[in-house]
Amino acid sequence: MASGIRDKVAIVGMGCTRFGERWDIGADGLMVEAFAEALADAGLGSEQIEAAWVGNALDDINVGNSALPAAHALRLARIPVTRVENMCATGTEALRGAAYAVASGAVDIALAIGVEKLKDTGYGGLPLRTKGVQNDLWMPYGSAPGTFAQLAHAYSARHGIDSKDLKRAMAHVSWKSHQNGAKATKAHLRKPVELDTILNAPLIADPLGVLDCCGVSDGAAAAILTTPEIARSLGIASPVTIKAIQLAASDGAEMQYGAWDGASVPTTQAAARRAYAEAGIGDPKREIDMTEVHDCFSITELVIMEDLGLSDPGRAPADILDGRYDAEGAIPCQLDGGLKCFGHPVGASGLRMAYEAYNQLLERGGERQRPNIRHALTHNLGGAPFNSVAAVAIFGRID
Repeated sequence: MASGIRDKVAIVGMGCTRFGERWDIGADGLMVEAFAEALADAGLGSEQIEAAWVGNALDDINVGNSALPAAHALRLARIPVTRVENMCATGTEALRGAAYAVASGAVDIALAIGVEKLKDTGYGGLPLRTKGVQNDLWMPYGSAPGTFAQLAHAYSARHGIDSKDLKRAMAHVSWKSHQNGAKATKAHLRKPVELDTILNAPLIADPLGVLDCCGVSDGAAAAILTTPEIARSLGIASPVTIKAIQLAASDGAEMQYGAWDGASVPTTQAAARRAYAEAGIGDPKREIDMTEVHDCFSITELVIMEDLGLSDPGRAPADILDGRYDAEGAIPCQLDGGLKCFGHPVGASGLRMAYEAYNQLLERGGERQRPNIRHALTHNLGGAPFNSVAAVAIFGRID
């Protein structure tokens, strides 16, 4: 019976670039910036990296396909380097590959790095491209705001929540993230935004206004992984470890039958169940101390709180308005401002979330630091609610 990777992999170094409109640097430079910080954090040299996983979702935008652009940029001398892509879960997918390599004993020290440079395209959202015949048949003219707006209407219908009440809770999600992001020095957007400004922002896809949507950015993030034993030999007495990484991909059932009402995301629910089991989490409401989740839209974060089991069904709007997920709340969400303030350079986002979790666990959060963080959870959602890949990772420390 599989035992999972709980506490078999330690994170000994992480790096993250400033996210934003990085006209000053190319994708290779972003990777070097994140990697250099991670190496310095770990106290290791690049020659000690034995294998690497590179997350990049939109290979035709600035980076190029295969793992070679990363191997060249980072001067990874003839070691195994693998490029991975799994839509918006790409960054966590890179972390999963590196973690499994260490946990299996295949290598002692592995690198996970994610990068995306999107602003050069001049495109307002994620660049359009075909995702293959199957996806194009199902969603020939769909847009990300359009599909997630449907999630809002379905949620409102299932739980009988008035659209104005739901809109206020969604606005609080964005307000909270902007409050937090103003304190994050590497965030793209660092300006608090008033609730009325969010509520009255121009409509993009009803009920989503422009301030319910995250933007795109340039950025990279990296993690260096090893075993807890090697981490201790490096002088880290109580290393940050990976308690769980789980992935769930839709089998297409949501698109084909009438059993799903569109008010939740089944892949997030499945990934969360398996992650809690792998990490030994019995009561996530009490044992998860902070989250960084995939807030591509404010409604996404709201529904995720229920799909992760942190709010009871139909209770997320009330919990949000009561401040449960604010920085000073019971389970703070997006302490760094999330996608809402960092933007979403797809391949880097999952590792950027892990970077905040890692720093909070090491009490390096600065003015954003929360006390007594034992378990930190990150979540990515790739695709649309009706056809998605969800990734859930849980981090903690061991003595």
